[in-house]
Amino acid sequence: MFLSDEVLADASPAAAAARLAAFTRRTALVRASHSAWDTATASIGRAGTWPGLPRLTRVRCQGPVGQGTATMLILRWEAVDDSGLPFPALDADITLMPHGEHAVLIGLAGVYRTPSGARPAQPAVYTAAAAAIRALLTHIAGAVSDPAAVRTGAIRVAPAALESAAAMRAGELTLRDGRP
Repeated sequence: MFLSDEVLADASPAAAAARLAAFTRRTALVRASHSAWDTATASIGRAGTWPGLPRLTRVRCQGPVGQGTATMLILRWEAVDDSGLPFPALDADITLMPHGEHAVLIGLAGVYRTPSGARPAQPAVYTAAAAAIRALLTHIAGAVSDPAAVRTGAIRVAPAALESAAAMRAGELTLRDGRP
């Protein structure tokens, strides 16, 4: 399934790009990815919709690289299902775009996959995947934001993301291929 989301962070584009590079060089991106994965799988596990939940086993990234005014990072999450078979759970592009002089829009667009042969309840899996993406973007926004903005809670969520979150809660969200 295709997923996308975005958040705003208070930081100049140059500072955000430098902080993103530092975030990916350390283990912070790996820790943030595992935290986001745990958030998603915990919600599916509580609902009882997916026995033998997959485990995130590897986080890989390329970049970040500058492309004009944007900064791009390619991310892959690899997981193992209950039979021990690996599969690519997420392939995504993360983009930092200037949003004025003192903010960046952090976007994620990617493909989330379930293990081969798994047919969990689609809305629950989509909701969990969207929660994982939101959690990851929130971690990244915290990492690239001006430290003063983080202390004051000024990390903002983009209006489009708020609308999609409200639609998810209302059960109105559909996947890009038109399925609920």
